[in-house]
Amino acid sequence: MADTPDRKTLLLTGASRGIGHATVKRFASAGWRVFTCSRHPFPEDCPWEAGPEDHIQVDLSDPNSTIAAVDEIKGRLANGRLEALVNNAGISPKGADGARLNTITTDLKTWGQVFHVNFFASVVLARGLIDELKAAKGAVVNVTSIAGARVHPFAGAAYSTSKAALAALTREMAHDFGPHGIRVNAIAPGEIETAILSPGTQKLVEQIPLRRLGQPDEVARTIYYLCTDESSYVTGVEIEINGGQHV
Repeated sequence: MADTPDRKTLLLTGASRGIGHATVKRFASAGWRVFTCSRHPFPEDCPWEAGPEDHIQVDLSDPNSTIAAVDEIKGRLANGRLEALVNNAGISPKGADGARLNTITTDLKTWGQVFHVNFFASVVLARGLIDELKAAKGAVVNVTSIAGARVHPFAGAAYSTSKAALAALTREMAHDFGPHGIRVNAIAPGEIETAILSPGTQKLVEQIPLRRLGQPDEVARTIYYLCTDESSYVTGVEIEINGGQHV
């Protein structure tokens, strides 16, 4: 699809799989241009239309790489506007044999890496692209997790606390970015059926009122809602997408 002056643009981190893939499909089907960010090169089997031209390879665990990516993204936004930023990238390191890393077993380097990807990158990108978001009266969506509000059997301590911090950051950003016409919200997925599910996740289905795992496209639809005028007076909220697992 050729670019037009009124074509909307999304910047999505963590686009390589799962929720990221589904989000690309949802926005692309609505005619948006989608810029994707991940630490991997552009993969041949990904669904977005423009491919390598709209993919930025960035290591979000490296602050210098993230800051450099902001300049590259600015250069690719031909009209100087960004309608939506979705901070979806997240890592959850495991121990030997997939063991959960808790507050005692997580080393300091891992804590730092997780927080750089899951937390700091979100504010670096949003603050770095604030002028482009202002120009579009855009929206930011931070992807948190059900693990940010409870001890999770699989998600590690660093992952969980980084997601709790991201929820708090969402409120702070909504307060600070709101006067500029930018809405900031979060979604907190529960057990979503993707290729990276931990062994044993199926057992959790018994504790979910809807008695099933969520699908990536169900998450993507909520992200899309938060980035469009359908949610024009919604900001500073965290929407739970977990089939009632939180109740």
